[in-house]
Amino acid sequence: MRVLLFAFGEDDPGHPYLPHNYPTDCIAYTGTHDNNTARGWFEQEASPADRKRLFRYLGRKISAAQAPREMVRLASMSRADTAIFPMQDVLGLGAEARMNRPATLEGNWRWRLRPDQATPELADELGEMARAYGRAGK
Repeated sequence: MRVLLFAFGEDDPGHPYLPHNYPTDCIAYTGTHDNNTARGWFEQEASPADRKRLFRYLGRKISAAQAPREMVRLASMSRADTAIFPMQDVLGLGAEARMNRPATLEGNWRWRLRPDQATPELADELGEMARAYGRAGK
């Protein structure tokens, strides 16, 4: 199991959570139910140094709105046999869509996917990414 949100906290090109270091026999996640969304992480939890390491890894600066799609892309590009993305990251949602806050009793498990959010355009975009990175048909 490799969680991409853990990859940019240290300045180490050998960090095990950086996508180029993933073994094939693992599952890559942008985040899990216990993490903030990718956008929420970028906006609220990533330090300026974390964002700088992410920008360097991507080869360019990105906005908070772009962060979730770029994280999905990084996980897709990795060597991991399987890549899983929370729908909140696929949709580019922020911290308001976080699923769970460990050790917190209130407000957890309330986010729900609305039918209008899973659009044919989104499916086409994800399908195109899956084909581009050799994940279609797996």
